[in-house]
Amino acid sequence: MAGGAQAANAGEKDKGHTILEAIELSDESDDEFAYEELPDEPELVDDDEETLDDINRLLAETKPSDRTQVAPAADGPAKVQQRPQVIDDFFRNFLIKNGMKRSLDTFQTEWYELQQTGKFKDSELEVVPDIYTRNHGLHEEVIMLRNEVEKARQVAQTAKQSWDKFRKERDFHRMHHRRVVQEKNKLIVDLRRLKKHYEQYEPTLTELKHKYEVAMKEKMLMRLERDRFLSKVETLQKQLSQVQADAKDEPMNQEEQLGETSRRMKQAPWPSEDRTNPYANSNFDAARVSDLKKSQTFKGHLGAVSRIAFHPKIPVVATACDDHTWKMWSMPEGQLVLSGEGHRDWVSGVAFHPRGSLVATTSGDFTVKIWDVAKERCKHTLTDHNQAVWACAFHDLGDFLVTCSMDQTTKAFDMQSMRCRQTFRGHVDSVNYVTFQPFSNNVLTASGDKTVSMWDLRTGLCVQTFYGHANACNQAVFNNKGDTIASCDSDGIVKLWDVRVVSEYLQIDTGQHPANAASFDRSGKVLAIASGDASIKTFNVEERVFVANLEGHDDSVQDVAFEPTGDKYLLSASSDASFAMWQ
Repeated sequence: MAGGAQAANAGEKDKGHTILEAIELSDESDDEFAYEELPDEPELVDDDEETLDDINRLLAETKPSDRTQVAPAADGPAKVQQRPQVIDDFFRNFLIKNGMKRSLDTFQTEWYELQQTGKFKDSELEVVPDIYTRNHGLHEEVIMLRNEVEKARQVAQTAKQSWDKFRKERDFHRMHHRRVVQEKNKLIVDLRRLKKHYEQYEPTLTELKHKYEVAMKEKMLMRLERDRFLSKVETLQKQLSQVQADAKDEPMNQEEQLGETSRRMKQAPWPSEDRTNPYANSNFDAARVSDLKKSQTFKGHLGAVSRIAFHPKIPVVATACDDHTWKMWSMPEGQLVLSGEGHRDWVSGVAFHPRGSLVATTSGDFTVKIWDVAKERCKHTLTDHNQAVWACAFHDLGDFLVTCSMDQTTKAFDMQSMRCRQTFRGHVDSVNYVTFQPFSNNVLTASGDKTVSMWDLRTGLCVQTFYGHANACNQAVFNNKGDTIASCDSDGIVKLWDVRVVSEYLQIDTGQHPANAASFDRSGKVLAIASGDASIKTFNVEERVFVANLEGHDDSVQDVAFEPTGDKYLLSASSDASFAMWQ
């Protein structure tokens, strides 16, 4: 009975409540708390994307890392930890401690019955709460949260400073952009205004251009008229001088005058094809160009010496110059024999008649003049070309003269009637050089259209064209046998062609400067090339080797020629207003 009374007293005590601390909760507690009002920033409202990025970055920095959640491994000695008590263990320990065995049996019986029937909730089977442990854990959590709040405040302060900096830069760039846009708009307005202003001047400019073209045409017509009248005046002066000179000479009788007139009106026959070349079977020794040295320099011109030619019978040479004159010199002394003046522009070519009594000169004044050496006067002027004439050559019989011009034609003149008997047309650029094949009726031309052509004197047709040069051909010459052609171009390339098989068999590269002229020696084995680098390059075409480089001029070498009778010396004409002897 006593045990039952104690159990009943204990049950009544358990039904009471234990009050640890009385806390009064009021609904008006939230209203009494002083909230801090933050000022609104319109910039933050405007730039939602940038603020969202800062918040995400702030959350990423304040998020506790996984490392803090993992308990560090216990490196020291093992520690004994007390397992927290659950509800049923708490009651059992209490009953055992007080010696209440029958109450313990009754408690266990009812506990297991209720547990088996599932009448307990999960929240009723929790561990008995330890107030100190829970308070300690909450305290640590509060400290951690305060640290995180402090760190978040620092990050927010840094973010605010960065935001202020970016906002200032944004305002600066925005202002700069507005200024640039204003300047661009101003420039667009100025351009439109200038365009309208220019459109106002467009009709005036068109009218002035038309007036300028009309004035230039009238100027050119006046120049042509002036040149024509000057030519007439010069012709009349020449005729007057000739009449005065003839008046001083012995007057010809009437029969001689009639014979001269009939001889002029009579045309020379075309040369025959049955002639043989006297040099065809000859065999001369090659010129010893390796021993050549400059022995003399002759300075008698005021401009570049463009061409040099030997007299066919006596030791005399003729030179053509850009100073509008041509001159004859005795060799090897170099004394001036004759000076021809009469061209109104540079003299480009000079050639002796086979009998040596006449000299033909070509000039940039579109004319070809025939000079009588004995009488020292101009005998005739040929004006058939309508542009500058580059070169001329006499036939070996002396009845015909061929000339080449910038007007893309080559003409053959009859020396008896002084008329043009043949015109060779086919080149599409300036014809720079012309010569005859030795002792034949074939004419050789070199043109600026990069080709070398052979023509028949009697028919005026092209016999053969040699292709291969990559630039304008400056000159083309035969050897004495007439079976080899040497052509040179402005790229410094010299090609040797076999006339019999019509093919190239040797190419010589003289360098970057143009090859202006070339000349074979009497044997045809040595070739001298006038180069634009102020030197003369000599080659042995039989052995295909370079022999010597003759240097001595101060400017480009324009022409070169071997002494025709025995290769005693070599002459060269240069743009330094001189010609030199090499022996």
